[in-house]
Amino acid sequence: MKAVIQRVLNASCQVDGEVTGAIEKGLLVYFGVDKGDDASFLPRFLDKMLKLRIFEDENGKMNRSVEDIKGGVLFISQFTLSADVYHGNRPSFDSAEEPGKASALYDEALSYIAKKGIDVAHGIFGAHMEISYINDGPVTFILDSDRFSGKS
Repeated sequence: MKAVIQRVLNASCQVDGEVTGAIEKGLLVYFGVDKGDDASFLPRFLDKMLKLRIFEDENGKMNRSVEDIKGGVLFISQFTLSADVYHGNRPSFDSAEEPGKASALYDEALSYIAKKGIDVAHGIFGAHMEISYINDGPVTFILDSDRFSGKS
């Protein structure tokens, strides 16, 4: 699993001119599923994302999480995060999980975030989406499940 996490002042997603989800201050998350990823690691991955202290406290230090500030999460499926761009000039998506399995993990992730009491908005899996946002910083992080120590 991979996620690109951006701190935003607001963000929204449109599909065919209709808004599918929008948030105010919080996280814009692009989420990709690699072949072999499964639900067993999803809680640890999402907890790390939700607990990242990337919002400023009263002293201007990054010391608060999206949970702490009661922010929202706009969660967008992004299979291109699994692309191999290092061989040739055309990206290869052979490392991306097949859509049925990836969609199930995406839905499970949305449910998990909502159960944490966080306002979660989303796009439509597999759709062509238009994402609008105002970055705050910018502050951007990449979370890759392969980089976690002790991953089981």
